[in-house]
Amino acid sequence: MRQLRRFAVTGVLATGVHVAVAALLIELAQRSPPFANGAAFLVATAFSYALNTLWSFSATPGARSLARFAVVSCVGWTLAVLLSALADRLGLHYLLGIGLVVTGVPPVTFLLHRYWTYR
Repeated sequence: MRQLRRFAVTGVLATGVHVAVAALLIELAQRSPPFANGAAFLVATAFSYALNTLWSFSATPGARSLARFAVVSCVGWTLAVLLSALADRLGLHYLLGIGLVVTGVPPVTFLLHRYWTYR
């Protein structure tokens, strides 16, 4: 349960990092939102890897866990896009699509990290 709580806190913090980086790039550096969000995603993912590795899962950083973390991040991203597309296809309000993403993706990525990335 402790790992799950720490994973959740890390996710909230990584989201904050993403928002801050994207906003700074858009507002101060005058970059486009797609560029800013792409860069913010990379920064937030690196932050998430570091904090999840060291704090959530108490593991030692390394090439193997980094590669696996990247794979799980891609799986999570793909699942988010698919859930959002499904909601859109069903004619659901976009907030329901977001709800599907924020409730569906984290449990999957947590389990993949717990039983694969950091095993």
